[in-house]
Amino acid sequence: MKRAPNRGRLSTIVGIVLLALMLFPVYWMVNASLQPAGNTLGGGWFPFHPDFGGYATALRDQGHHLVTSLVVALGSVVLSLGLAAPAAYALARFPLRGANLVLLGILITQMVPGIVVANALYSAYNDLGLLNTYLGLILADSTAGVPFAIIIMRSFMRNIPGEIIDAARVDGAGKLRVFRSVVLPVSANALITAGLFTFLFSWSDFLFALTLTTTETVRPITLGIYQYAGAHTTQWNAIMATAVLASVPAAVLLVIAQRRVAAVADSGAVK
Repeated sequence: MKRAPNRGRLSTIVGIVLLALMLFPVYWMVNASLQPAGNTLGGGWFPFHPDFGGYATALRDQGHHLVTSLVVALGSVVLSLGLAAPAAYALARFPLRGANLVLLGILITQMVPGIVVANALYSAYNDLGLLNTYLGLILADSTAGVPFAIIIMRSFMRNIPGEIIDAARVDGAGKLRVFRSVVLPVSANALITAGLFTFLFSWSDFLFALTLTTTETVRPITLGIYQYAGAHTTQWNAIMATAVLASVPAAVLLVIAQRRVAAVADSGAVK
């Protein structure tokens, strides 16, 4: 009984040290973004005299790339949820023949290397005129979002008590009305979780952006940072400021939606 508090303190200390090691790159990114222009190795460990010139440069040069990533990510979320929600409901609640084969096919799509998909899409996009377009990037990023969203939402929808759906059917609601007015509101946690991860997939995508864009007209922030670093190796404060700005949307969404994600991860129970 006397050793338990000491063991708890040791675990806490180890956890703090590991957390500090994992968060140190993030701290250094923020610190470097507040240093004057030049080599970050010459900067201090703390920005006692912060210089926000790097953020002004980043917004001037990379602001349109941030907007592009936001449009593509939100478009991928809308398209992925619009396709995955009814598909997940059908696989979860309807006695469909070959449903297990469909699920197997969905899982297999998650195993295909992204470079294979990107190369195949490039040839098709070149023929269809979808290169360097928002729609092209949205469709490409949805190839990762739709299968993942189907898997997440199907697992959640299978746990919806049948009595809720039966009660709606007794009240005269059709299948579409039940799906729209009962299943979707009850599955809000699963929808938010699937949408969040789809947004993160799209926001952090580099491979599709590199393969399917060849001009400055449509260029996500991931590719913008990559090319920005090669052209401005002496302005590390601007590069790090761009990285900080690119990290903010994902971090904010994760903080806001963490309870929803935890609820789905725990059990997916209906409250």
